[in-house]
Amino acid sequence: MDPLRDRVAVITGGAGGIGTALARAFAARGAQLVLADLDEAALARTQADLEQSGAAVHIVPTDVGERSQVEALAEAAVRRFGAVHVVCNNAGIATFGEIATSTHNDWVYTMRVNFWGVVHGIEAFVPRLIAQGQGGHVVNTASMAGLVGMQWLGVYCASKFAVVGLSEGLHRELKPHGIGVSVLCPMIVDTAINQNSIRNRPSDLRDPGPELVPPEATSAMVGSTIAPEEVARRVVRALDRRDFYILTHPEQREILRRRAARLDRMFEPEVW
Repeated sequence: MDPLRDRVAVITGGAGGIGTALARAFAARGAQLVLADLDEAALARTQADLEQSGAAVHIVPTDVGERSQVEALAEAAVRRFGAVHVVCNNAGIATFGEIATSTHNDWVYTMRVNFWGVVHGIEAFVPRLIAQGQGGHVVNTASMAGLVGMQWLGVYCASKFAVVGLSEGLHRELKPHGIGVSVLCPMIVDTAINQNSIRNRPSDLRDPGPELVPPEATSAMVGSTIAPEEVARRVVRALDRRDFYILTHPEQREILRRRAARLDRMFEPEVW
């Protein structure tokens, strides 16, 4: 029997991009779905599309930056399906610009969604997973920018490095409970994250002037672009294999090797 069949998966940022691809992949394995997103219209469209294929889907409009709304999401999921087994803290936004010229609003908005959104998901769901005693899995969406610092992505990198570190600690803590943890670190994925990040930014956290992606920022985003469905395939495989790191692009290997080599060189006798 498929281990995902009849299990309940909660996905934040579930109305598009990686979140919707995850929903489709889980549904294909027989999971029941709870999708959360700020975009209520997109949520409804995603629900209708998935239900046409026979999936059981419950939608809950949610701002992951508000802890009370994520708690309400957890309560709604348990009320609808009786339990939760897979939690994908996937909602995220992108911010671009040099650190020296980033505004305080840039920091608050980025950390509010990318870091605190994950924290709120952990606070709301992990105690429930432990209390259920049925195992389960937590997937936190970070980024390659959470493993290697990049110019023009400093604020974003800070939020994603925090998610990687948080996930590494959580992985160790939940292992004795039979609960898996994975951290998803993709490079460029074909989603609408840039447009959505601008559209969904709260009015009190907007900066003066037009919000645009600086042309120079595109040079920081090296590598090929892959479809969200490829990311979802790798996430499902990670759940099956209990992988911790989920990497998505072959280009990542050499970049991570260079980072590891720079660290290792600091222990050479002439440097140490």
